[in-house]
Amino acid sequence: MAPWDLSDIVPVCTSKDSDLLITQYEGKVIEDAGVIKMDFLGLRNLSIIKEALRMIKENYGHDIEIDEIPLDDTKTFELFQRGETTAIFQFESDGMKKYMKELKPDRFDDLIAMNALYRPGPIAYIPNFIARKHGTEEIKYDLPEVEEYLGETYGITVYQEQVMLLSQKLGNFTKGDADVLRKAMGKKQIEVLNKMKVKFMEGGASNGHDTKILEKIWTDWEAFAQYAFNKSHSTCYAFVAYQTAYLKAHYTSEYMAGVLTSQLGNIDKITFFMEECKLLGLNVLGPDINESNKRFSVNKKKEIRFGLGGIKGTGDAAVDAIIEEREKNGPFADIFDFIKRVNLRTVNKKTLESLTYAGAFDCFDDIHRAVYFHETEGSTFIEKLIRYANKIADDKASAQNSLFGGFETNGGFDIQKPKSENIEQWGDIEKLKYEKDVVGFYISGHPLDQFSIEMSLCKPLDQLFEPDNVNREFIVGGVISSVQQKQSKNGNPFGIFKIEDYTSSLEIMLFGKDYVEFSNYLGLGYFVSIRGKIQTKWNREGELEFKPLQVELLNDMKAKRFKEVNVKLNLAEINDITINGLLDIITSNPGKFNFKMNLYDMDEKYDVAMFSRTMKIDLNKDVQKSLLEIAGEENVSFG
Repeated sequence: MAPWDLSDIVPVCTSKDSDLLITQYEGKVIEDAGVIKMDFLGLRNLSIIKEALRMIKENYGHDIEIDEIPLDDTKTFELFQRGETTAIFQFESDGMKKYMKELKPDRFDDLIAMNALYRPGPIAYIPNFIARKHGTEEIKYDLPEVEEYLGETYGITVYQEQVMLLSQKLGNFTKGDADVLRKAMGKKQIEVLNKMKVKFMEGGASNGHDTKILEKIWTDWEAFAQYAFNKSHSTCYAFVAYQTAYLKAHYTSEYMAGVLTSQLGNIDKITFFMEECKLLGLNVLGPDINESNKRFSVNKKKEIRFGLGGIKGTGDAAVDAIIEEREKNGPFADIFDFIKRVNLRTVNKKTLESLTYAGAFDCFDDIHRAVYFHETEGSTFIEKLIRYANKIADDKASAQNSLFGGFETNGGFDIQKPKSENIEQWGDIEKLKYEKDVVGFYISGHPLDQFSIEMSLCKPLDQLFEPDNVNREFIVGGVISSVQQKQSKNGNPFGIFKIEDYTSSLEIMLFGKDYVEFSNYLGLGYFVSIRGKIQTKWNREGELEFKPLQVELLNDMKAKRFKEVNVKLNLAEINDITINGLLDIITSNPGKFNFKMNLYDMDEKYDVAMFSRTMKIDLNKDVQKSLLEIAGEENVSFG
């Protein structure tokens, strides 16, 4: 910002990719030239809030004035206290979640302070801040006068404004002096600070304060200058954080749908937030031609529905046309009704294929996905549907132009519908592969779901490279999603493989004997477990790698590592339903694993182990799910 024409003050030119004027003066110099530098930053969370509010209005019929929500909402603070702050602006890191659980914030000021403290430097004071809030550490003030401004932060200097106010109260600074002090601290202007110190010491002495205490206060301020944070800045951040937490606490589905919409195109983030939805008990459903909007939305059951606009190969025009037709004339009765009603110049063959791969037509349950791509007489079912719709459109146009007009049968022209063949459905793996091709991630499940028991032994990939894991061995599991076979300059073969689990992916390079020993296990689409060691990369200090030591197929892992199923049951809770349920699971899933039970009674201090000599059980995801439903997660184990 400038008081007059910018080009009269600083040299300017237009930027490469826009007509905006820019200058090569640095920010710290520009103000001396008479110009104010201001940063305008886009904030994704504001878009999330806007999208959530739009859905709340759509689903509940009322507007929420988000800037007027109460700042003492119990449900919102309970969310912070539980550390459930994933997708909450500025509060979603693991460290912040930990401190939220310890702090138990119950007032907005706590959030402002934590936002300012959780950054390099002041983060060291967070344990003191928490202890003082809960009364386990004494709050001390250098002078009684400072309590007025440091009381809200339990005696810890957190904000620039606190220093400005105290400099006025203790050292007789004017407001202008205090602002100069703020700038000097923020920009580490030593000469200015030295001059201000003399003024502060003289003013403080004239107010009768001990010079030794004044010296200590100034020294503390100089240390504080390294991390000084603006309270008004922190308040704005905390307010946006509080708004997002309020929406997550009260309108969880709509808020998380807004979060997912904001991440369209970022596969890793979408996958991460879908896992958060699972933890919150929210179902995230795949696209549905009769329910999906363009973006993520929330249905009447409070389930989140994937948007048609997130499917590759559809295009905005096609999605808009489908939704417009549905809103105008009602849901589509079946695939034939759909194909007749949409504009096939916009909703073309590619669009139809992408919608099918993504499962958008699964609501028409009389025809499954494989049928649409089954070819007979040189055409797929999709191609036959297109010809069917075009024939109806042509006949309708001809009838309208004829002398006598056309006649209709049952509301449509009497043209025979293409026949859908009775063929085998795609397996789960094939179906999931196509979903990932058009959406970027798995929707209706995950290829690893069939190995849920084996994966319980594996370290999640997103937790692998934590500092404490160096020189430790771990087992990871997943599906091989990428394979590159290469040769070195010396002609020696090596391979680059990527393994994916529920949380992340990991690239592994194999050379020499490791390549010879393990490469046969690392084929595209293979499900494997890898035992390896976290170590520092050779000749790259500070960079970590996962060194494979053993590779095996997940199919083989179960037989090698598991011998039995253990179920704990409280005698007081056993009834006919429990007994019959367990018996049904065992008899319906015969296998080679021992079935053991522990019966206990807490009151009688009774605990007895039992196992069947004649009945053995299989281990699979269905058995695991059924046992968990009967006994609970903490009472089922595999050994």
